[in-house]
Amino acid sequence: MQKSIEERAEFLEAFSSFEDEDIGSHIRRVRYYSKFLAEKLGLPNKLIEAIEKFSALHDLGKMAIGEEILKKPGKLSSEEFKKIKTHVEIGYEIVKKYKLGEIAENIVHYHHERWDGKGYPGNRKGEEIPIEARVVSVADVYDALRQKRSYKDSYFHEEAVEIIKSEAGKALDPKLVEVFLKYEKEFNKY
Repeated sequence: MQKSIEERAEFLEAFSSFEDEDIGSHIRRVRYYSKFLAEKLGLPNKLIEAIEKFSALHDLGKMAIGEEILKKPGKLSSEEFKKIKTHVEIGYEIVKKYKLGEIAENIVHYHHERWDGKGYPGNRKGEEIPIEARVVSVADVYDALRQKRSYKDSYFHEEAVEIIKSEAGKALDPKLVEVFLKYEKEFNKY
């Protein structure tokens, strides 16, 4: 029996958060923030639903990266960072194989691209980056800043807001940052 796209996406989401509750919590928050931003941006309902569903898969490819890199305390070597960067290609290939569609593929593949073109994997810039990936990028950055990781302490909400503000037009879409800043207090509630 053919599984629906929703069933395949749910399987992959469950699989990617299986080993680590921190990852599962990160996935839930990124879903919430992504949906919230997409709604406030005024995107079509069908796109908002897809962003909410598929944002959970943004770091799917990290399953193939070793714990010794993912949980390493301190700065990564250039070789380790190269390995981390492969997670977008790995995740993209998985999503393509499961035939989840273009929105899922775009989120997984392009959420580390930067507005200024200095991201990865393809150095896309500005509106060359699909809107769904730009939305998830802001959500992912905010949550990553707020959480303690093996290599860094967590930032207070106000500090995270200032960092995101400083990245408008650099790493992040300035229009999305504007929307984020307008509603930033809502992000601190979740």
